[in-house]
Amino acid sequence: MKYLYVAVLALALTSTFVRAQEAPTQMILQEQAPLIMENSRRTVAPAIAAVSDSGLPQAQDVLQAWQAKNLWQRSADGLFFRATKTEQNDYALYDFDSGEIVGTALSSDLEQIKPNSGIRALIGSALVRFQLQDPDPKRRRAALTSVQRNPGEDLLAPLRESLAAEPDPEILALKQRAERLLTMAYDADEDRRIAAVSQMAGDLGVDVRATLNPMLSTRQAVFAGPPPEALNIAETLVPGETIETSEAYDILVAADLAPPRVTAAQIRNALAQHIEGGTVGGVPVHRLDDPDMRLQAYAALAELGDVPPAPGPVQIAQTLAAHSFVEVYVEPSTRVTDAASEALDTIALTVGANQAVDLILDGLSLTSIYFLAAIGLAITFGVMGVINMAHGEFIMMGAYTGYVVQQIVPNHTASILLAIPLAFAVTFAAGVLMERLVIRWLYNRPLETLLATFGVSIALQQLAKNIFGTQARPLTSPEWLDGAWAINDVVAISYIRIAIFVLAGFFLCVYLFIMRRTRLGLETRAVTQNPRMAASMGINLNKVNMLTFGLGSGIAGVAGVAIGLFAKVTSELGSDYIVQSFMTVVVGGVGNIWGTLAGAAMIGFLQKGIEWFNPSNTLAAQTFMIVFIIMFIQFRPRGIIALKGRAAGD
Repeated sequence: MKYLYVAVLALALTSTFVRAQEAPTQMILQEQAPLIMENSRRTVAPAIAAVSDSGLPQAQDVLQAWQAKNLWQRSADGLFFRATKTEQNDYALYDFDSGEIVGTALSSDLEQIKPNSGIRALIGSALVRFQLQDPDPKRRRAALTSVQRNPGEDLLAPLRESLAAEPDPEILALKQRAERLLTMAYDADEDRRIAAVSQMAGDLGVDVRATLNPMLSTRQAVFAGPPPEALNIAETLVPGETIETSEAYDILVAADLAPPRVTAAQIRNALAQHIEGGTVGGVPVHRLDDPDMRLQAYAALAELGDVPPAPGPVQIAQTLAAHSFVEVYVEPSTRVTDAASEALDTIALTVGANQAVDLILDGLSLTSIYFLAAIGLAITFGVMGVINMAHGEFIMMGAYTGYVVQQIVPNHTASILLAIPLAFAVTFAAGVLMERLVIRWLYNRPLETLLATFGVSIALQQLAKNIFGTQARPLTSPEWLDGAWAINDVVAISYIRIAIFVLAGFFLCVYLFIMRRTRLGLETRAVTQNPRMAASMGINLNKVNMLTFGLGSGIAGVAGVAIGLFAKVTSELGSDYIVQSFMTVVVGGVGNIWGTLAGAAMIGFLQKGIEWFNPSNTLAAQTFMIVFIIMFIQFRPRGIIALKGRAAGD
C-alpha cells in the first residue's frame, strides 16, 4: 500500500510537471530559471525582459510576485509558483497560468526568490508598462510617478502605447507631458526630439529644465590641428583668453600630447642627484643659486638623457598653438542643441517675468500685513495725534484672544470667525480704558504721551508673560487656509496671505465708511481739524476721542488675529510691528488713510525688493530700508500724501 501511494504521488507530480511545462508562463520561467536563481542584478535583466515582453496576461502577476519576494521554486521539479502560507504551516502553490491552487508544499521543499533592491528596481521599471494601462486610475498615476522619478529610454515605448487607451483626460495630459519629456531625452528620431522641445519651450516645470540642461552638457576636447567638422562644438577655447595657459597645457599633458612641466623642486632634486666633481651639467655647484644657471644645468642633463626635458615658455606656446581646445556638446546633433538652447532661453525669460510677478505678489502680501497693522495707528496717531507706543501690544492682545478662543472652540474655522469680532471687542475696551485712564490727561503733550504709553507697553508685555508664559502659543489656521495658490512652478501665494489681503481691504472700506458716512466719522474729522470750534458746535470731545481711540485699538486687535496665523504668538509679537507701523503712517502722510496705504506699499515693496537682492540676510534688508526711509523723510517730511489746508498746519 505504501508503494502504491508513492507511485500515485509520483504520477501526480509528473503529470503536474508536464502540464506546467506546457503552460506558456511556466515555459518562459523554465527557460530563464538559471538567471532567476542566480539572483544577480548584473545578469537578471534578460529574464525580466523575457517575462515582460512575452505579451502574456500573466506577465504582470509574475513580475509583481517576483518583486514582492513571493516567487517560489519547488525543489522537486524546479517549477515556479506564487505561494501563500496556510493554517497548517505549509504553503499553497498557485499556478500563474490558471491562477488556481495546484498543490501544497512545506517550506523545506521550496526555495524563495529574494531579489535585492537593484533587481526590484529593474522589475519595477518593467511593471510600468502594465501599470500604465491598469484599470485602476490610482495605479496608473503611481506608474506615472515612477516614470517621472526614474525616467529611462525603455519607458518611452510603453508610455506611448498607453496614450490611445487612456480614458481619464487629466491622466492623459500627464502622460502626454511625460511622453514629451522622454522624447526630448531618449528618442532616436531627431525631428521628434526637436518637436517635443518646441512644445515644452513655454513650460516652467523644473522637470523640463532638468531634461533640457543635460542636452547642453559639454566636455573638453583637444585636437592636434583644427577640430573635426562633424563635432557639435559649443565653444572654442583660446589659451590665455577663455582658458588659462597652464590649464590648457595640463590638458595636453593629461592627453599625452606634450611633455609634463618640471617644477622648481623637481629641478633642484635632479641637480642634487647628478653632482659630479663639483659640477652639474657643466655648471659649478656654487653658481646654482642663480635660477637661470639651474635651468642651464638641467637643460644640459636633459640633452644627455639623464633627466626628462623641461619645456620652456617658447616651447609651451608653440605646443599650445599647434593644438585646438574646444568644449564639445555631449549631444551630437547641432539641431537638437540649438533647439534646447533656444527653449532654455525662452524659459529663462518666462521664469524672470514670473519671478517679477511673484515678487509683486509678495510685496502686496507684505503691504497688506503692514497696512492691517498700521490702520489702527493711522487713527490714533494719524488722526488724533497721539503717539501710542502700546499699539503693538494691542496687536499682541488680539493674537492671544484668538489663541484663547481656539482653546474653547476646537473647530478652527468657527474659532477664527468668532475670534475676529471678539478680538475687536477686547482691544476696543482696552483702548477705551487706556484713553480714559492715561491718554485723556496728556493730549497735546507728545513727549509725556510717548513715555506713558511706553510704560503701558512694558506692563502689558509683562502681564502677557505672567498669564501665558514665555513660550510661543499656536494660533492654527483653518484647513481651507492651508497651502498656497500655485499659479505655476514659480508663482505661488499662501491662502493665509490672500485672506489677510482681503481683510485689509475690508477694514479700509470700514474705515472709509465710518469716517465719511457716520456721525462718529464726521465728529472725529471736526475735532481733528478744530477742537474748539467742534466743542462750540455741541460735539462731546471726550466721547469722540474715547471712541476714536477705541476704534483704532480694536482694529489693531483684529490685525493681531490675522498676524498670529503665520507669526509666533508671544508677548513680544507687537514689538515686531510697532516700528513698521509708525514708519508706515509717517512715510504715507500723517492723518491720511490713503497715505497709510501708500506708505505700507512703499515699505512692503521696498523690503521685498531688498530681500530679493540679498535673500539670506533679512536684517540687512530692514537696515537698508530704514536708511532709505530716513533719507526719504528728509526730502518729503510730510509723507507721500500730505494733508492740505488748515489741518495740515495744526
